[in-house]
Amino acid sequence: MKVLFNADDFGLTKGVTDGIIQAHVNGVVGSTTLMVNGKAFNYAVDEAKKYPNFKIGIHLVLTWGKPISNQVPNLLDRNGYFKYKSNYLDMGAPNMEEVEKEWRSQIERFLETGLKLNHIDSHHHVHGWEPLKEIVLKLAKEYDVPVRYVESLSDYPDVLLTESLYLDFYGNGIENNIFEQLHNLKKQSIEVMTHPAIIDDDLRSISTYTDKRKRELEILCSLKIPKWIEVL
Repeated sequence: MKVLFNADDFGLTKGVTDGIIQAHVNGVVGSTTLMVNGKAFNYAVDEAKKYPNFKIGIHLVLTWGKPISNQVPNLLDRNGYFKYKSNYLDMGAPNMEEVEKEWRSQIERFLETGLKLNHIDSHHHVHGWEPLKEIVLKLAKEYDVPVRYVESLSDYPDVLLTESLYLDFYGNGIENNIFEQLHNLKKQSIEVMTHPAIIDDDLRSISTYTDKRKRELEILCSLKIPKWIEVL
């Protein structure tokens, strides 16, 4: 079984970024996805360039912070932040032209850093929102990169990063028997979503998922890889 441990939220804050780097250097995390509108974007870019074997993807954003483009008024609230939140499935479909414009802006901002784009995923899995499927497929094809598995793209295996996605290493599911859990899934390739971090004040001010990230970091840096696993 091939397993990719990906750390979400690279660049969200300095502490998150430092935790992800630790989980790569001292642990099993082989890739991460960068939030180009994160508080520590520039810091994350500088850190990523120190580790050329660390695979860096983009964490497309529609549900947190402010946009990169200044021409997406229908995506914003009155204060200029994205109006969509983690409960976006309860909201009406967004303006498709503006979503594509914004996500292209985010990808182009990523590419301007000189980093190689490894893959695409998104904050709160918004790229799996059914109305956005065609945009995601279009961007994946144009930028020639794979996309994190989501149910809406399950009929397009050629574009997927892995055959499956493991979401349970999160919250109360953070356990050091992760490889036993994966073995039961009987998949050839799987991505494990992770959120390691060193907790800082910035993170506490913007996220309710905080202390559990420290526990994730501890486990990700202590795992023993069984022989039947190929960590990507």
